[in-house]
Amino acid sequence: MSESQSHRFIVLTGGPGSGKSTLIDHLQGMGYGRSQEAGRGIIQDQVAIAGQALPWTDPALFAELMLCWELRSYRIAAAQTAPVFFDRGIPDIVGYLKLEGLPVPDHLHAAAQRFRYHRRVFIAPPWPEIYEQDNERKQSYDEAERTYESMVATYTAYGYELVHLPLAAVAKRAQFVTDSLH
Repeated sequence: MSESQSHRFIVLTGGPGSGKSTLIDHLQGMGYGRSQEAGRGIIQDQVAIAGQALPWTDPALFAELMLCWELRSYRIAAAQTAPVFFDRGIPDIVGYLKLEGLPVPDHLHAAAQRFRYHRRVFIAPPWPEIYEQDNERKQSYDEAERTYESMVATYTAYGYELVHLPLAAVAKRAQFVTDSLH
C-alpha cells in the first residue's frame, strides 16, 4: 500500500452510539466514498443465518470476521481514487479484543501495522444525549465509554493522531472533519 493511498483512507472511530455512522452517511451524501461498519453488518448476517460469530456468543470468531470484512473494505477503497471514510478500522478490532480481555493474535497486529490509514483518525467521544441501544447495539452506555477509551489507547499505540469530534449537529461535524483534512 502506497503512502498516497493510505492518506485517502480516513477512519472515524469511537464508542458505539456516538454518531459515527450518521456522520459517515452525511459525508457520503456530500459525495465522499465510505465503508460499511463491519460489526453491525456481521451481526445482521450472523443473526439471519443463526451463525455463532456474534459478540455475545463467540467474540474471538466475531473479531476474525471483522478482520476479513475490514481487509476487504480496504481493498475496495484501494480501487477508488477519491477519499474514503471508514466506519472503524482494523485497529478497532484490536481495541475490541483488549476490551473483552481476549488475546490479540499476531496476524491481527500485523494487519493493523501493514494496512494503514490517514495519520489523523477522527474519534467520536461518548455522547449520552444521542446514545441508544438497538438489536445490534446491546452495549450499555458504560460499555460505550470503555470502548471509546480502548480506541483512544489502541489508535495511539499504533501511532495515529486522534482528532476528537465535537458534540455538534451532523452538518457541523462533517464541516469539522473536512476542514481538518485540508
